[in-house]
Amino acid sequence: MTTLHPDVESVLFSEEDIAQIVKRMGEQISRDYAGKDLVLIAVLRGAVVFMGDLMRAIDVPLSIDFMAVSSYGANAKSSGIVRIVKDLDMDIKGRDVLIVEDILDSGLTLKYLMQNLSNRGPASLEVATFLWKDVEGKQAAIDPKYVGTHCPDAFVVGYGLDYAEHYRNLPYVGILKPEVYS
Repeated sequence: MTTLHPDVESVLFSEEDIAQIVKRMGEQISRDYAGKDLVLIAVLRGAVVFMGDLMRAIDVPLSIDFMAVSSYGANAKSSGIVRIVKDLDMDIKGRDVLIVEDILDSGLTLKYLMQNLSNRGPASLEVATFLWKDVEGKQAAIDPKYVGTHCPDAFVVGYGLDYAEHYRNLPYVGILKPEVYS
C-alpha cells in the first residue's frame, strides 16, 4: 500500500501503473531500435528516474548521456528562455538519439533542444516522454514519438517530477495540493 505524502492530493499513477507503462515503452523502443546505434539522453533532473527504469526495459545495446537545461528558474511556469546548463559529453553525429523526458507540457524547451541536437548530425532524433500533459486549448510545440501516458493539467510530482526540488523521490505520480505552490 502506497503511503500518500501529506502535500499530495491524490495519486494519478501508482508504482504498478508506472512499471507497466515503462515496460510497454521499453518493448516498443527495443523493436524500433533493433540493429541501430541508440543513445538515450536524459534531460536532467526530472527525467533521471524515468531513464533509469526505461533503459533497463530496453533490450538492445545503448549508450546514455545527460543534458541539463533551464527554462523555469524558480517559477512554476516556463520562462520560454532556454539555457543549456550541462551539455552532452559524447558526440551524437550519425547516432540514433532518443531524448528521454519526464513530462511534456508546452514542448517549447524540447523544441529548442531538438533543434540544438539536430544541428549535431544525428542519424535520427526522437523524444520519449513519460507524461504528456493535456492542456485544454493548447497544442504542444512538438509531437513525441513515444508517450507513456497522458495526464491532466494539474501540478504533478513524484517519479522524478518536482516542485522546488522536492517530491522527486515519491514512488508514484501524484497531484500536488494547490496550497503548497500558490
